[in-house]
Amino acid sequence: MPFPDLADRLNVVRERINSAVQRGGHGQAVTIVAVTKTHGHDAVVAACEAGLRDVGENRVQEALPKMDAVAAPVRWHLIGHLQRNKVKSLSRFDLFHALDSLRLADAVDELGRASNRPIDALMQVNVAGEATKGGFAEPDWRAAADHLRALSGVRVRGVMTMAPLDADERTLRSVFSGARRARTTLCDAGHPATELSMGMSNDYELAVEEGATFVRLGTVLFGARPA
Repeated sequence: MPFPDLADRLNVVRERINSAVQRGGHGQAVTIVAVTKTHGHDAVVAACEAGLRDVGENRVQEALPKMDAVAAPVRWHLIGHLQRNKVKSLSRFDLFHALDSLRLADAVDELGRASNRPIDALMQVNVAGEATKGGFAEPDWRAAADHLRALSGVRVRGVMTMAPLDADERTLRSVFSGARRARTTLCDAGHPATELSMGMSNDYELAVEEGATFVRLGTVLFGARPA
């Protein structure tokens, strides 16, 4: 049986999340997004059988075959960068985490308006200013929020961010609290921005302490990814 220790791993993760919610004092509900990147569709089935109902993929071209291969009743999240020529694929996802530019937002808006169904998305923010990561820098948050508010084909549900790899605790908390500021900016502009997608296998407990409502977990659930 693939991933025989998933249930035990998940129990540990949930206990740590519950403790982190108590330490952080935000009182939020936290959804685990099981990231099945580089694993086969059996990881999706295993996640569902373990009680996880949210599955995340980084790339459309890897996600779509898994969607076709399984009938598991899960919600699909696209958590990685999306090229504008692949926007039509968003109709198969429940939530897009990486709305990282206004040009992409305009393309997503066009899809949502054409299908008469707004696309649920999170605005990606680059709090640390890393050149290797996409997303909106802090000086641009308000203008982006106002632009997005005018798009009827996009429903901005909150914020996503990624912290630098191997960052220390002070940097992690700075990035995660910055994402909270970005969410406030969205709310002030009239968006239904309740979500904070932040935290991965190496930093999810701190992210939850800082208010994360979605944590994106792969290795801590499924073990090391296949080479």
